[in-house]
Amino acid sequence: MSGNKEVVKGGEGMERHLGLSTAIALGVGTTIGSGIFTSVGAVAAAAGAPLLTILAFLLGGIIMIPQNLIYAEYSTAYSEDGGQFVYFREAGWPFMAMFFIWSCWWASDPVGIAIMALTVANYLAFFTGWSSMVVSVIACLLIIFFTWLHMCHKHAGAKWQNFITAFKVIPFLLLVVVGLFFISGGNFGAAPVASSAAASGNIFGAMIAGVAATTWSYDGMQTCVTMGGEVKNPKRNMPIALIGTVFAVTLLYVLLSVSAVGLVDIDVLAASDAPVAEAFSHIPGIGTQAGTVAAILAVVVVTGSLSSLIMFQARGEMKAAQEGYWWRSWGKIDPKYDSPVVSMLWQSGFALVLVWATSIQSLVAIFTFICLLRNALLFCAWFSLKRKSNYHPTFKAPGGPVMAILAIVPSLILMFGELSGIISGEVPLFSFNPISAGILVVISALPFFLRWRRVNADIIEEAEARRNAEIKKEVAEEAAVQ
Repeated sequence: MSGNKEVVKGGEGMERHLGLSTAIALGVGTTIGSGIFTSVGAVAAAAGAPLLTILAFLLGGIIMIPQNLIYAEYSTAYSEDGGQFVYFREAGWPFMAMFFIWSCWWASDPVGIAIMALTVANYLAFFTGWSSMVVSVIACLLIIFFTWLHMCHKHAGAKWQNFITAFKVIPFLLLVVVGLFFISGGNFGAAPVASSAAASGNIFGAMIAGVAATTWSYDGMQTCVTMGGEVKNPKRNMPIALIGTVFAVTLLYVLLSVSAVGLVDIDVLAASDAPVAEAFSHIPGIGTQAGTVAAILAVVVVTGSLSSLIMFQARGEMKAAQEGYWWRSWGKIDPKYDSPVVSMLWQSGFALVLVWATSIQSLVAIFTFICLLRNALLFCAWFSLKRKSNYHPTFKAPGGPVMAILAIVPSLILMFGELSGIISGEVPLFSFNPISAGILVVISALPFFLRWRRVNADIIEEAEARRNAEIKKEVAEEAAVQ
């Protein structure tokens, strides 16, 4: 390790080794994953009409612009690992800081790793004919390999992430560029899907449903903030990475939706379990080989996402442990590998268990509601953070409070859409559904929060003392400059 290592703020104890390209690769590589393989069809079914499908992807990306601008501001004020945990903590909302990590642990992170690994293994089985048992074993081996790579050889892992992200975008660009030459103009004026709100003239409802269906596909753009304490020159690189990611992914998704809608009838697209393969099948020269092409594409794309998840996610639990709001040992940094070994082993270990579970897919249903709830609260924190004496972002989101509101409102609207079934009485509250499961996650966090406040009081006190010392130092330095 270099003797000129920059000491990261917040006590993570790891060097800043990630450049701008890796920060972008984390965002793009995590966002463009397995979700896009099914979401094109899901968005088509929800929006119901060809042009509304394209518009849903465009609006889904536009919604992310204010959010990533706020993230860019946050990340230049607090350039630490842990991202959202740090922002909630600095806003004076310790329960929300702990709840963010708690919900990630139970509702998205290890579950996401397990599903990504199984997705890769299942697509490999397309060529090999492996049994379900072998598929699960291969999924476990993938998790073990990438955990070893990012835990024990993190510099090589960063280079790999740059490579696989650049490589995985190429096939999508191929579908877009080649597909646009073979689209049928008549497809864009096709009648809406009979079961959609658009078919009954409820364009607004169809649009809300379509945009909500893009949530999974667009999640991950803010990934680099979780490793903010390891990014070189974060004051410059974090805003570029966050803003660049949202524009790059939105452009790719919109063009992909134009190509898919132009190649495939909207009813067929909405009903397809493999919409990307369906789109490929309508390109001359590919036709019957569409399944093979889509399987190869899936292996490349989802492998990149799996690698990214294992690379960054464990930093959240690590940071929470260092601040006293998680199990103590998870905050340790291995001096040999300069990585959060304990946190990474627990995360991947849980994912290995989930690979053998039979109900993983049902856990994904919790994701959208939890994600929207966390987002709305996180952007509300801006109004608290801007009054803090240590809040000195070098990048400020244009419009200030207006931009914060623009980041909050879409999440609230989409949350209302998620709640509509319960509000109308169509979905019983006391049944397994995303809302009741999300409420359960929130409630279950409270006793652990109270326990950690008590048993980790010494860590919490030390962390607060350290931050207060840093604030005093910053104030003194500013006074000296003035």
